[in-house]
Amino acid sequence: MADDDSAPTGELTESTNPGSSNPADASSTSQGQLAESTAHVIEPKFEGDGSEEPDASAPGEMDDGEDCSAMVDQDDDNAKPPKSPASPVRLATTVGLVFIVALTGLVGWEAFRANQSHQADEQRNVFLQVGRQAALNLTTVSYTEVDADVQRILASATGTFYDNFATRKQPFIDVVKQVQSKSVGTVTEAGMESARSDQAEVLVAVSVQTSNAGADQQDPRAWRMRIDVQKVGNQAKVSNVEFVP
Repeated sequence: MADDDSAPTGELTESTNPGSSNPADASSTSQGQLAESTAHVIEPKFEGDGSEEPDASAPGEMDDGEDCSAMVDQDDDNAKPPKSPASPVRLATTVGLVFIVALTGLVGWEAFRANQSHQADEQRNVFLQVGRQAALNLTTVSYTEVDADVQRILASATGTFYDNFATRKQPFIDVVKQVQSKSVGTVTEAGMESARSDQAEVLVAVSVQTSNAGADQQDPRAWRMRIDVQKVGNQAKVSNVEFVP
């Protein structure tokens, strides 16, 4: 009986591991097969080939770097405050300031032009008065005061007229004294013929009453003169005199 019981055991050992008759080897082989079978059972299954792992970049998934970047961009967008439209008060203030500046410039320009026009009018009046006075000086001469009269004419003269009259003054004085002439001029009309910033031409109409010693009373004579007036420093003086018909 003992022989019969040991025979099956020997057959089982051989079928389990034919190349080994050692019971310890057989037990080790059985445990290895069991572990392999268990590994196949618990190994996770994936779609497709069992040797491939799931793709980390599959659609619908995002890695940590992209997630953080998106969150930072979203924070930046949220950090920027929305631009509010300009308030009506600020807009009205801006428009008002622009209007005030433009109005101030316009008023200043008009004031400048008015001042320039006023100065030009004053200068023309000066030229006109000098021309009128020159006509009176030339036509109002008395043999008793001829030296002073000539000096007054020269004091208001300049340029060519001064040179010519200064050269001829003595013969003129001699003739006036000799005939004992006395003349009085009266301006009947005067006006500006042309004017510039520093000179002008003045037309003057004069009525002259003349008397000589031993001669009959003469009728007044009408003279017309074109008198050139020039600005010299702060004064205006006569630079030329012509008699015109």
